[in-house]
Formats: sequence, structure tokens, C-alpha cells
Amino acid sequence: MNSLLIVVSLGSVIALAEPPEPAHSHPAPEKLGTVHFETSCARAARAPFDHAVALLHSFAYDAAEREFRAIAVQDPDCAMAHWGAALSVYHQMWSPPGAQALRTGREEVQAAQRLAAGSERERLFIAATAAYFAGTAPADPAARALGYEHAMATLAARFPEDDEAQVFYALALLSTAPPTDRTHANQKRAAALLEPIYRRQPDHPGVAHYLIHAYDSTELAPRGLAAARAYATIAPGAPHALHMPSHIFTRLGLWDDSIASNEAARRAAREQHDVGEELHAMDYLTYAFLQRGRVTDAERVVQQLQSMGDLLDGDFKVGYASTAMPVRLAVEGERWAVASTLAPLPGTAPHVAAISHWARALGHAHLGQPELARADIAAIEACESRTRAAGNDYWARQVGVLAGEARAWTARAAGRPAEALALMREAADAEDALEKLPVTPGPIVPAREQLGRLLLDLHRPAEALVELKRALLEAPNRRAALEAAATAAEQSGDGAAAARFREQLTAI
Repeated sequence: MNSLLIVVSLGSVIALAEPPEPAHSHPAPEKLGTVHFETSCARAARAPFDHAVALLHSFAYDAAEREFRAIAVQDPDCAMAHWGAALSVYHQMWSPPGAQALRTGREEVQAAQRLAAGSERERLFIAATAAYFAGTAPADPAARALGYEHAMATLAARFPEDDEAQVFYALALLSTAPPTDRTHANQKRAAALLEPIYRRQPDHPGVAHYLIHAYDSTELAPRGLAAARAYATIAPGAPHALHMPSHIFTRLGLWDDSIASNEAARRAAREQHDVGEELHAMDYLTYAFLQRGRVTDAERVVQQLQSMGDLLDGDFKVGYASTAMPVRLAVEGERWAVASTLAPLPGTAPHVAAISHWARALGHAHLGQPELARADIAAIEACESRTRAAGNDYWARQVGVLAGEARAWTARAAGRPAEALALMREAADAEDALEKLPVTPGPIVPAREQLGRLLLDLHRPAEALVELKRALLEAPNRRAALEAAATAAEQSGDGAAAARFREQLTAI
């Protein structure tokens, strides 16, 4: 669709008669880039609609939902306003909606269907969203997402020249990409849709945003650097847009860039009272500070987390970040006494609580207390069982990796090195078969890196060097891996390799 583009801004929605906002709401961000979504809604609602879609493209979901609802008040015949409100509760790259959000989405879809949409294209957008919200039971979110993706494929094929159809279809492909597919087929299909639009619409927030997600893998990350550098300038009013470049920076080990990105995202999120985005940025900050060797700065971020009070509200992003930050500080710093005392936050999901139990197990094992670590391993196994029973196979497998690592270090502490190596190798192979999800910068410590360090601990430096080189291909410029690789190279007589690793350490 070659329609005239409209630059959206906060000023375009000031006149809307918005419904009262809940007390915890925060204002919509400004400077969101350039979006135009053709609709049959009243002319006065079209610029506000573009603004709401721009919010959606930068995952400012609460603000987008409010604005779509305000449009529905202003133009009661605008079916697409209800489509937008429904899509605002489907957070495609994050955790699936719960029962209440599903009911909200279904009600909005039904309202859209009752209003006769003005075009076939609009009806197909509504039908695609209806495919996701068919029913209100939270079960089987993967099947819902696939239903939405297939419906969006129909829409994209029917309107190949419609950029918004292609952009939303690309996001659907990314949200259903199997984490076990290391060929990244869906991501490559999405990127093939997005790259031509990016050349036509370089100020479109969704295109740059979704290209970063498409390229968020070790294989593809170098291709995402241009979009990463651009997105924060396209939509600087959205905290998520300021943070997203750090996904690529983390993949490439560009720690200073990641720090700058997340410091900006954190400031914007705090100004907008967006706790989820602030914590997400703080987690990435902690990770980057530790890799940069800025331990005092990492400690400061974790101290600030602890001063933020009771944060958990059922949001996975909040729970994960709140749990991961102190674990990163303790485990990366080998503060084993601290690690052994960490406990899950109340109400944390089992696949998040497992991270705290893992830290405790590693702490006890490295302190020479394997008998204490066994209770922590049992707790991780219980988390794995609960996660699998909930139908969350991906996170159950990730928790299984944590359990394997904990068993390995406990076996080492108990004087069973062969068993320890077998367990850690199994964990590394299992982790390598899975892609990370966007909510995390990566494992707290990659299993392959732990395997290399275990081999080094067992005085097998040549084998350790092989594993550490593999770990650094997946996670470049990780400080502990570089330090271990330099030591392994020195101990195995490879002075040239040791010098290269020391140079990399100096560079970061």
C-alpha cells in the first residue's frame, strides 16, 4: 500500500475523550517514528489510530490499549479500534496472556466483529486476531499463536503491497519461531519481509524493532547492527525502543553500547513509571557491567533493585529480572557464600524460582558442601516438574539444563569427576539446542563455558580450551570465558592463543 505517511506524535491524541485511567497508568511516550495504517474509521480518528499503532509496534501495550479504547469512544463505528485494543493484550514476544487478558481480547474482537468493518483487509485483520482469542482458557498458547500466524499469512498473501500487513505478519512469524530451530527459518522469513520495507520506510518503528528480533541470534546478529543503531533514534520516546538495540549489542559482545542503551531505557522507563521495562533494562545493565569489569556499577544496580520494594505482580519480565540480577552478581563474581543464601522471591513462577535454587546449589558445591546442594537440586527438579505440568516445555527444558549443571558441580564437589563431566557435557549439549527468548540476555553462565571451566579445574586445559572457544563463539566477549580461555591456552602451551585472549580482555 503506497499511502501518504503521517508522522504521529502525542499532540495528535490530546483531544480524544479518553476513559478514566487506572491509578497505575503512565503517559504514552512521544517521538514514536512514522506509521500509517489505513482504516475506514472517521477521518478525525485516523491520526490517533496511527499513533496507537506506533505504540503497539514499540510494545507500549498499556498506552496503546488506552488509545485504541479512546478512539472507540470518539468513533463508535470504528471496528479497528477494537481490533487494536484486542491486539494490545497479546504480547507476542513476551509471555502469553492470562485468563483475564484473554477474556478482554475476546470481548474486543467480538465488538469488532459486530461492527461491519469497512474493507476486506480490515475484516482479515480482525479475523486473524479472532483466531488467537477463540475461547478464554489460557491453555495451549502455542496453538493460539500458530492460528494467528496462519491467519496473518492469508492476509499478507491477499495484500502483498500492504506494508502494515507484512510487518504484522513478520511479527507473527517471530512469535512462533521454534526455540529448537537453530536454522532460524522463521526469523529469516520475517527479515525477508521486513528488509524491503525498511528501505522504503526507514523511520518505521515496527520494522526496525522486528528486524532486531529477527536477527537476535549468534548466526544473524551482525545483520541486525544497522537496525539496532537506528531504532533508538526512530522511537526515542519508547523505553523499549531504547533498550532493544542491546539485544544485538549483547550478541556481539559490545558492552559499552549495551550499557548506554540500557541506561537510556531505564531513565525513560522510570519517567513513565514502567516498572517492567525499567527492570528489564536493569537486568541487561547488570549483565553488561559485569562483562565490562565494572563490578561496583553492577553492585549499585542490584542495590537499587533491592530498594524498589515488592515488585512482583505476576509479570514474567518483572519476576525474571528481579531474580536474575542478584544471581548474576553472586555467580559471576564467584561469591559462593552469597550465592548459597539466595532464595526465590515470593510468588515467583517455578521456572524463575529455579534460577535461585541453581545459584544456591552452585554456592554449596563450590564451598565443598555437596550434601547441602542436594536439597537445592531437588528444588530445581520440582520446578522443572511444575513447569512441564503447566505445558511450558521450553522453560522446562531450560530448568532441566540448570538441574544438570547443579548436579555436575555437586558431583565434582563429592569427588566424582567423570560423572561431573558427563553431566555438564549433557547440559551444554541440551542448552546449545535451544535459542534464548527475548526476555533474557542469555543464560546466567552458559553451560558450555561451565564445561570449559570444569575441565580446567580438572587440569585438562587442552580440552577446556576447545570448549571455551565454542562458548565464546555463542557468547562473544564474556569476561569469565576469556579469562578461563587465556589460562587454558597458557597451561596447554598455546602462547599465541593466550595472548589473543588477553588482548580481548584488555579491549573490553
